[in-house]
Amino acid sequence: MNKLMTRAAIAALAFGFATEAVATEWNVSVWGKRRAFTEHIEKLAELVSAKTNGEFTMNISYGGLSKNKENLDGISIGAFEMAQFCAGYHRDKNPTITVLELPFIGVNTLEEEVAVARAVYAHPAAQKDLARWNAKLLMPSPMPQYNIVGTGEPRDTLAKMEGMRVRATGGIGQAFKTVGAVPTSVTATEAYSAMESGVVDTVAFAQHAHFAFRTIDQATWWTANLNPGTVNCPVVVNTDAYDALSDAERAALDGSIDEALDHYLANYGALLAKWDTVLAEKNVTKVMISEAELAKFRAAAADPIREKWLADMSAQGIDAQGLYDTVVTTLAETRK
Repeated sequence: MNKLMTRAAIAALAFGFATEAVATEWNVSVWGKRRAFTEHIEKLAELVSAKTNGEFTMNISYGGLSKNKENLDGISIGAFEMAQFCAGYHRDKNPTITVLELPFIGVNTLEEEVAVARAVYAHPAAQKDLARWNAKLLMPSPMPQYNIVGTGEPRDTLAKMEGMRVRATGGIGQAFKTVGAVPTSVTATEAYSAMESGVVDTVAFAQHAHFAFRTIDQATWWTANLNPGTVNCPVVVNTDAYDALSDAERAALDGSIDEALDHYLANYGALLAKWDTVLAEKNVTKVMISEAELAKFRAAAADPIREKWLADMSAQGIDAQGLYDTVVTTLAETRK
């Protein structure tokens, strides 16, 4: 009887170890703090855990695993299984998806941003590009058009933007450069101190980031309609880690993306709804740029930067026209 009990105990213990061994745990590298920009990742982790009865979990680290500009490198070596990064942080590492950061590209809503990003991510050129980093594009982090906050006299004309030191990355930074501003690509987490110390005069962000990184706390004015473009910040997974998932785990992950993005859009919509109230509470003046000035900005930035991008990418052997046409076609189809 004792032998039977011992064998039963050993079997139960072995079963427990076996159960533990098959559980999958992913580390996810993001930065800053939990905010609208990361809500789809938080929701994805919640859904995947629920669908797998806790057998597939994600540990989301805000800055504890890597610097934000090094997340793609971390993915490439398998330092963690999932990460978020922004294309404008290292354009040379992910040239294909910078098509989504071209200024004045015409995207008007977060839903359109999701549609064009997912279409570009599915393009063979983009998949080949990210495969160099052992990365699989999983989902976008849609953001509205950027606008700038600043102190002192509002920069409400192109003439007043001459010499303006602006925190702006990617295509947005290039757009400001065409009108005489001086863009700098300090990271989001460095923006507040850069503004406080005078390294930059203004900061270009989407609304959630002005909240999260407190640049709105220093601002006296905000451009409500400059809308030069946005940045593209995909969520990627390490390809080996993705391939190692069981069929059930992969189904749970892939099958949760749409719901995670829907949650993100709803959450961001609530944030935008209270934006004007926050501006009033903080005595931040809403600045409207005249249509004449906006037209001059578009003329200076949109066509020249797009044409240069097409030429530069094509020279690298990238299907630049195909990527750009994907954006245009997807926008048209989304609006039907």
